[in-house]
Amino acid sequence: MKTTTIPSIFLLTFIVFSACMRQDRYLVETDYSYRADFRKYKSFCMANNMQLDGDSSMNNPIIEREIKNRLELHGYKMTQKKPSLLVFHKIYYKDFKFQGYNQPEINKENWIPKEDLDEEEGYDPVKYSLKEGTLLIQLVDTKRDITIWQGYASGVFDEKALNNERFLRRAVRSIFDKYGFFADGFLVNERGNN
Repeated sequence: MKTTTIPSIFLLTFIVFSACMRQDRYLVETDYSYRADFRKYKSFCMANNMQLDGDSSMNNPIIEREIKNRLELHGYKMTQKKPSLLVFHKIYYKDFKFQGYNQPEINKENWIPKEDLDEEEGYDPVKYSLKEGTLLIQLVDTKRDITIWQGYASGVFDEKALNNERFLRRAVRSIFDKYGFFADGFLVNERGNN
């Protein structure tokens, strides 16, 4: 009796543990422009994404609210008047190829903008095969009209997950966990308020 009970308990534990584990190990990557001066951005605005042919992949209030929360935690102010950054997001429902870049992680301590670089100089392109259910978030410099940062999480959504607020929020957070900057003056102001 003991010999069958121990393997049975082990097997049952393994099955329960496996069932509890979600497929949260998805690809999360970011790319950035070497020419962006991340120290100068202070505000943002969500892009007014148009729905084309019933495409709701660019309009999701849960995703927009979580992006807003994440950027505000980094000290950015949401404004409709002359924002520094315009924020776009889109969910891709099918597998696709995407060109990203192999770049070192960035943060406020090691960032020096490289204004004198050519458009393609210094970039090491990487082709990704992104899975269905990819969330892409882009930050665009409104003065220069260039994408300065983009983050993407591949294979995170299926039809059930698109209605699960916690799951959507987690996907946005996983992307912004790789965004290492704060709004211009935010940390100085926060230290002064304490």
